[in-house]
Amino acid sequence: MFRLLLASLAIAQILLSAPAYAQQRETPYWASIRADVVNMRVGPSHDYKIDWVYKRKALPVKVIRVMEGWRLIRDPDGAQGWIVARLLSPERTAIVIGKGLAPMREEPQASSELKWNAQPGVVGALGKCESGWCALNVEGREGWIEAERLWGAGEP
Repeated sequence: MFRLLLASLAIAQILLSAPAYAQQRETPYWASIRADVVNMRVGPSHDYKIDWVYKRKALPVKVIRVMEGWRLIRDPDGAQGWIVARLLSPERTAIVIGKGLAPMREEPQASSELKWNAQPGVVGALGKCESGWCALNVEGREGWIEAERLWGAGEP
């Protein structure tokens, strides 16, 4: 009976410490916007004024500071502000940047077959990256894009 009690306490401690561990994640790191509408504030509290309203679910952001349930983020345009942590997702996404269309290829090489062209501003789920290319899934359209054309790929 005593062993069962000890095992139960150990499991409870692990489960309760998981949120605390997530709060200690090393910054900077990539995240994405979880909701359809998210307020960015000038400080880490609902008492601070709203500086910007994001209306783009899955937009990649860089988390640069963690503070008691809030995250200081930087968006693809360089704007910074505070967002409630629960409104961010750990899912990696990327946004196409630069001028002109970005070719999405069958394989991670410039000579590979062209599958799609992505306009700057297109957001997709980020897959693996290798040899300067990253896999991107844009609403079911999958291909490889040069990593330099993606904000949200690579190390934050």
